[in-house]
Amino acid sequence: MAGLLLTAPLGAATVTVRVVDAAGRPVRDAVVTLYPSAGAHGARPGGHFVVSQQNLQFHPFLTIIPVGADVSFPNFDNTKHHVYSFSPAKRFELKLFAKDQSRIVHFDKAGVVALGCNIHDQMSAFIVVTDSAWTARTNAQGMVAFNDAPSAPARVTVWHPY
Repeated sequence: MAGLLLTAPLGAATVTVRVVDAAGRPVRDAVVTLYPSAGAHGARPGGHFVVSQQNLQFHPFLTIIPVGADVSFPNFDNTKHHVYSFSPAKRFELKLFAKDQSRIVHFDKAGVVALGCNIHDQMSAFIVVTDSAWTARTNAQGMVAFNDAPSAPARVTVWHPY
């Protein structure tokens, strides 16, 4: 994760962040989070999200959720899956479940949660659990815009799975 301190007021206009790699190429699917120094994170309440298993892959590969959210893990494959995470933000294990079955996990701590399948090693995905309302992923141009950022200096964090 990288950090950057913004000193300009955020609420004066839309805050746009561009993430590039060492060669200057745009980085898609980087998770950018603003943490206003005023202390208000404006965290949104929980909610319900879905990370499905289909064609021996998790879909989507990257999911951003607020602290307090529930995530369903439906299995659409003709094989059983055993979904797990050993991540400090959320450790869990969903033992074997078959096609058209689903399990739900509650995420109550901010952080990155790496997902895997104990049967299919090629299956991986990430859930970013955020405690800030100003969290988004970059597009193909490496850009993300926050239209409702507060008028305060902020710390910016950037995370990418690779």
